[in-house]
Amino acid sequence: MNPKASTPHGATPGADRSGDSYLPEHGNGGYRVRHYDLDLDYRVASNRLGGRADITAVAVQSLSRFTLDLGRLRVQDVRVDGRPAKYVHRPGKLQIKPERPIGAEDTFRVEIRYAGKPVPISGRWGELGWEELTDGVLVASQPNGSPSWFPCDDQPSAKATFRVAVTTASPYTVVVTGDPVLQRRGASGTTWVYERREPTSPYLMSVQIGRYEVVDLAVGGVVQRAAIPPALRRNVDHDFGRHGEIMSTLQRLFGPYPFREYVVVVADDDLDDPVEAQGMAVFGRNHVDGRRTHERLVVHELAHQWFGNSLTVADWRHIWLNEGFATYAEWLWSGVSGDLPTDAMAAQWYSWVAARPRNVIVADPGVDRMFDPLVYKRGALTLHALRKRVGDDSFFALLRAWVAERRHATVTTGQFRLHAQRFAREPLDDLFRAWLESPTLPPPPR
Repeated sequence: MNPKASTPHGATPGADRSGDSYLPEHGNGGYRVRHYDLDLDYRVASNRLGGRADITAVAVQSLSRFTLDLGRLRVQDVRVDGRPAKYVHRPGKLQIKPERPIGAEDTFRVEIRYAGKPVPISGRWGELGWEELTDGVLVASQPNGSPSWFPCDDQPSAKATFRVAVTTASPYTVVVTGDPVLQRRGASGTTWVYERREPTSPYLMSVQIGRYEVVDLAVGGVVQRAAIPPALRRNVDHDFGRHGEIMSTLQRLFGPYPFREYVVVVADDDLDDPVEAQGMAVFGRNHVDGRRTHERLVVHELAHQWFGNSLTVADWRHIWLNEGFATYAEWLWSGVSGDLPTDAMAAQWYSWVAARPRNVIVADPGVDRMFDPLVYKRGALTLHALRKRVGDDSFFALLRAWVAERRHATVTTGQFRLHAQRFAREPLDDLFRAWLESPTLPPPPR
């Protein structure tokens, strides 16, 4: 079997789309995962991971075999509905042939035992996924690093619920994207158990391990905590000192925070950029300088909890719905917090975009440009232009309705355009064509 084939052997061709248009080698067809139950044992000193993945899925067509995404870990055993299954594992794909075919619409369970030294997934964006720190672990999987640490259907639209248990040496704190349900200390280490009850894309699941202390970021309202190196406590207190106010502001603008709590992790290493996961954001120690230099990034990552995490793109070509919205949240906070008004921020960034080549189509930038700053800034300018067209009341009403109606679902640019039209008195097709479908830069929003 070709591990990159879009239709599994034994399935009806064309019955189910597999993979993402930008990353077709990731993602799998023929089934939908409903739940992942992961039990992990990790040794920090030797970077050794032992894992058991118990996956519950529903077949959307008859299956005589199927695939999962998995990196370079060694598979030890595979069972389907409790029966041993044949398998072939090459880095990237685990091909499974159950003892008995799986019928369309049947629910089935796959149990996979695996072990080894986890390494990130290498690609055009560098090293993604499970990564060793100086003393601990960071997991940043966007867009395709999840198979570095567990077998999965690795495409953004493949949302599922999760339970993750991690056992490691007791001096370390483990933070997983999810609600904490158990912490049990044993003779060989401490086990930390988290549950992610909301549908979650695999790339938004994360494990952070370090010698952290846990502190509150705000009191009252949404639970907001931080896991930080003790030596950075003073800088964190200052740089995240307005976090409660930021949370309240974004809730007023976008609607209720979509999860039960929000956790910030500050790694004791420098990072190129912060990263968001479901209910979590991860910063490097270089982002915490005691002067609030990077507060806009604090806003950006928190905004992703609405735009990117609760509302997740159905395909990576729609990434402006994540990054344009989070960037515009930075500009909104700037105006609310007494820094540059949002109009001034938009004008400043319009000049920045105007000075660069017109070579990106925001609605479909291509895989090589999906994280291009032009997608972020011009995506935000699209929203500012929409706001100017429909007026503040309608604009923020449409944002809150967009978040509420699509909560924990997947979204596309076409859906947003149709949604926005409901709040406008005149057609918006010209606006969206100009800002999203053409590389030519329209006149500045007025």
